[in-house]
Amino acid sequence: MTTSEKPVEEEAQDELAALDALEKEASEFNKDAEIDRILKAFRLDAYAVLNLQPGVPDSQIKIQYRKLSLLIHPDKTSNPSAPNAFDRLKKAQTELMDPKQRTHLDECISDARMLLIRERKLTVDSPEVKEPNREFIEAWRKKTVEVLVDAEARRRKQLKAQLQEEGREQRKQDEEVAERKRRREHEVKWEESRENRIGSWRDFKKGAAGGPAKGDGDGKQKKKKLKVLG
Repeated sequence: MTTSEKPVEEEAQDELAALDALEKEASEFNKDAEIDRILKAFRLDAYAVLNLQPGVPDSQIKIQYRKLSLLIHPDKTSNPSAPNAFDRLKKAQTELMDPKQRTHLDECISDARMLLIRERKLTVDSPEVKEPNREFIEAWRKKTVEVLVDAEARRRKQLKAQLQEEGREQRKQDEEVAERKRRREHEVKWEESRENRIGSWRDFKKGAAGGPAKGDGDGKQKKKKLKVLG
């Protein structure tokens, strides 16, 4: 073991020790309370599910998720709602670690803040905006819910329109494929009946150009001789 590996091992041991201590200290009451909080949190707001403030670094998200997931893990509590809460917690952590999804959430939260400022006729330099109190933060959260709901409604509407358009395009393609199939089948049937048509035509021509009728000799009518008068 090299000297460079020791700090890593010591750090891992310290982290495990801290987690073990947290697990021992957490009572069933705390677990139930946290499960209830997660299930009541607005699911479209991953920060609210993880009980974090917007703008925290990725390292804080990982630490918070690790702490809460250990606290409410279904194997660590008999609460029947633990699996559902655990799934929501994992989903929230995944969303915040995804740059695209986190950017969308941050933009919605920022929009909610600006809407609240306009509604209250404040400015970004207003004291209650620069140092928001509990009431302003709560109003901000409620406004964030409204913005997120509106954004989700638009997303679903766009998705529905997209699916409808894709459905129309798919039906159009299916109709084109079916039409090409009908044409191919028609061509095959036409080729299959070609020999019969040619044979029938040959028989018709042969009958039309057949031999002399009975009693006509070589087929030419003999001219009657005219008697000379006088």
